Amino acid sequence: MRNVLIARNGSMMVRRFGRASRPAATLLVAAALAGCNHGHNADVMATVNGKAIMKAEMDKAYQAQLGDAQQQQQPTAVQADSLRLNVLRQLIDEEIVEQRATKMNLTATNEEVDAKIAEMKAPYSDEQFNEKLKASNHTLDDVKHDIRRSLTFNKLISKEIDSKITVTDADVANYYNAHKSEFNLIENQYHLAQIQVTAIPSAQPGNLQNSKATNPAEAQKKIQALKNRLDSGEDFGALAMNFSERPETASSGGDIGFVSESQMKADPAIFNAIVKLKPGQVTEILPLLDEQSKKPMGYAIYKLISREPAGQRELSDPRVQQAIRQQLRDGRSQLLKSAYLEMLRDQAKVENFFAEQIFKNEAH
Repeated sequence: MRNVLIARNGSMMVRRFGRASRPAATLLVAAALAGCNHGHNADVMATVNGKAIMKAEMDKAYQAQLGDAQQQQQPTAVQADSLRLNVLRQLIDEEIVEQRATKMNLTATNEEVDAKIAEMKAPYSDEQFNEKLKASNHTLDDVKHDIRRSLTFNKLISKEIDSKITVTDADVANYYNAHKSEFNLIENQYHLAQIQVTAIPSAQPGNLQNSKATNPAEAQKKIQALKNRLDSGEDFGALAMNFSERPETASSGGDIGFVSESQMKADPAIFNAIVKLKPGQVTEILPLLDEQSKKPMGYAIYKLISREPAGQRELSDPRVQQAIRQQLRDGRSQLLKSAYLEMLRDQAKVENFFAEQIFKNEAH
């Protein structure tokens, strides 16, 4: 990429001619940038192998990054340009990946995109879905575009990276032997899921239905309706995904992972309710207390998925093997993704006109 090459050439010249003064080095970079300033459409923010990324696309992604934050405090000019640079870098990376996938015939098909759209629309009526699009300032074409890129990226990573990762039994055993203490539970652990409803009007719910209680009466009414549906046999995970107001866990069916007994005892009411459960059972509606005022700020229903007694977990335990295997696979996958994307960047010809514009305006 051009900017990278400029930096590399600059550092090589400094090393070759010994110590360069700071003004001289600055002039060198400025001259290099000026020399590369050939004409281009002012609405083109960057190009990737000749493919333009337009100002409208960058602005739209920028507004999406700001989200509700822009209603609270406007960023300074420097902060705004810094965020735009980051957004543009992401768009450049996405274009690089998309071009690579196209070359390998791995672009998501219309059928795959339509299937994902149908899955997204399933919980809603057409009118509700269109209202959600309007509220998010997205068109259906915007959503299809984002889905196509996401599916395409997943197909490329699956082909180029995940299919090449192998975790052997020896790898699992070596990790276990080196980290045996990690599998020695010093106290009982409870694997829990939670459906949470709060009366905080400004909080983002993060659930599929975008369902949010905005006052105590609504919160109480909503949690009772959910408890009634659980009692009638509806799936806990599905209700959590659609209605729980805890964004970090709603997407995973309310799963909050393992909680130690000592952590649970910090709230005796919750501990006493959960400790009585058998795996698969749920609690009654429990109040969520504000840590400072100790007043109710919402409600929760917990499900006990499993109870793990204290003690050493052996390598022969299938759950231990699976956990290690997944951890090793995830770690290798992340490393290979980072290396792979760096390779694709190095192979691409990128011109970032927005970065050049900022440099010229700010480097006085």
